[in-house]
Amino acid sequence: MTTIDAPRLDPTTLFRPRLGKPDPELEPIRAKVLRGERLTLDDGDLLYTTPDIWTVCELANLVREKLHPGVAYYNINRHMNYSNICALSCKFCEFYRKKGDDGAYTRDEGYIREEARKAVENGATEMHIVGGLHPYLPWDYYPHMMRWIKDEVAKAGGTLHIKAFTAVEIVHLAKIAKKYKRDDRREGIRWVLQELKDAGLDSLPGGGAEVFDDRVHDEAYKGKIRSDVWLDVHTIAHELGLNSNCTILYGHIEQRRERLVHMDMLRRAQDAALHRLGYTGDANWQQYSETFPATEHIDAPAITLTREGVDQPTPDMSANGGYFQTIIPLPFFPDGSELENLPGPTGLENLRTLAVARLMLDNFPHAKAFWIMQTLPMSQLMLQAGADDIDGTVVWYDITKVGGASTHQETTVWDLQRAIQEAGYEPVERDTLYRRVERDGTCWSVS
Repeated sequence: MTTIDAPRLDPTTLFRPRLGKPDPELEPIRAKVLRGERLTLDDGDLLYTTPDIWTVCELANLVREKLHPGVAYYNINRHMNYSNICALSCKFCEFYRKKGDDGAYTRDEGYIREEARKAVENGATEMHIVGGLHPYLPWDYYPHMMRWIKDEVAKAGGTLHIKAFTAVEIVHLAKIAKKYKRDDRREGIRWVLQELKDAGLDSLPGGGAEVFDDRVHDEAYKGKIRSDVWLDVHTIAHELGLNSNCTILYGHIEQRRERLVHMDMLRRAQDAALHRLGYTGDANWQQYSETFPATEHIDAPAITLTREGVDQPTPDMSANGGYFQTIIPLPFFPDGSELENLPGPTGLENLRTLAVARLMLDNFPHAKAFWIMQTLPMSQLMLQAGADDIDGTVVWYDITKVGGASTHQETTVWDLQRAIQEAGYEPVERDTLYRRVERDGTCWSVS
């Protein structure tokens, strides 16, 4: 790996309070964090409302350092959107088009194969694929897409991990394949995921979650799947041995408490996934239990990855998939959407939300600052406030354009490495499953 001569910072000093005194009300939370104990929703409320953001970030950094001391991850990836034609019209979305609209597109086999070739030629380890809920494409298009990519990659003598299809898309595919039944949706979802896995799907991205709240759902993205269905998709993917990510889209019409409920529902689903893989939970986990109907069927003992003295084996990621890898907080950008009257979140709100997510999601191995939506400079700060990953080179991103950017949003490995080193960490190239990549030009392997 190329090294960069950049100043190294002590990440423990950045967020020490410069003005006033630390908030004493945060000390009980500090004690919990040091013990690796699960935080409550009320703890989360305090983390969001305290004026002492320095300590909030410091506590998130303590968790991050326990899990990933001294390193931060990036990858070489390539995004592809197969179509922006969508049956939904979510108010927060600038991406979707209707058939016949200016800018509407659907990619054919030749385009998809070419993107796969370009990915291999540029040494990418991952292709990230999402699109709109196209009402006219047949079911066969989607497994064919997986096979076109794998076939083209094999012809080029390469290897490529396909991370594709949000939970919303998976449900849409079950419907167009005529496998989705409202009274037994899980079997239809399972059928689609198994078919896609057999065709070459390797993992799921975390999009489409938005915020798990019925009020927010009905106002901002009515018609999209609700939280219980989104969690069903990821739970079934985990049962099939597929890893996945998850997101939260914040800063629109939701309240902070609703963000915390969203995080709690995700960590409960992760409890179940890790329990299935052999992790041992806290014997006193019920003291943290608060009932949310959407997660009753996946409830499990609370499992925190930083607790000491608990038998918590590290899963072999190459052999035992089936859990959430990372939380990715995504700020809402109002420009061009039906909610463009809203201001969107501030930089400090972005920083605080990332830190709170790292603290609340105690059973997630990773927290990502997605530089495309956070910007690279903000991602550097987030590396010292809970994040251990800033994503990758990207190349093409058509979902969100920050500051008027085009769909061609790309950065270099050198820029990613420099950003990580300036933040005080060793840059580590990873594959999708967070295994270290050994590289010789465009050829790579994992260790």
